[in-house]
Amino acid sequence: MLLSGVRIPKLDICEMRSMANAPPDDLAIADLRQQPAFFDAIADRVWRAWWRARGYPLGYINERLRENCNASPIPFTLVAHVGAKFAGTASVVLTDLQERPQYSPWVAAVWVDPEYRQRGVGAALVERAIHASFLLGIARAYLCASRERCGFYAKRGWIPIEEDIGERQLAVLIRDATS
Repeated sequence: MLLSGVRIPKLDICEMRSMANAPPDDLAIADLRQQPAFFDAIADRVWRAWWRARGYPLGYINERLRENCNASPIPFTLVAHVGAKFAGTASVVLTDLQERPQYSPWVAAVWVDPEYRQRGVGAALVERAIHASFLLGIARAYLCASRERCGFYAKRGWIPIEEDIGERQLAVLIRDATS
């Protein structure tokens, strides 16, 4: 995978295939800039999951997602797909939680379509996003999650550093390049 001139090695999903909930054999994870056909699917899923109920129009998400398609290393969006079928997405953005502007960058908008959940797709997306960040020289990345999702991330090496942040009572987790 190529992120603005930085070659990102293909994620070794072979290790994950030994897990009970392994990703599909033909799962691919790519930078959205190399797979723009998935733009509308990603915008729709992200909007429905986090923004629609808060009154934001889909056009707002389209604009934010376009920012992830520019030539700068961050932000970027990853798309998981099986052939031409969308499976999930994750992004790396400079800021994700307005209550914590001092933290950057963030793994954000991790979404897996229902038919691919519990199959390792989310774990693969998060791992690829964090790996790509570390290859860009980032020493620490942040992630915010609901209480219900913290265990998912903790199992993958994320460490909670704050809880009950903001209106949605989110936790902030970190992952360091050395962990």
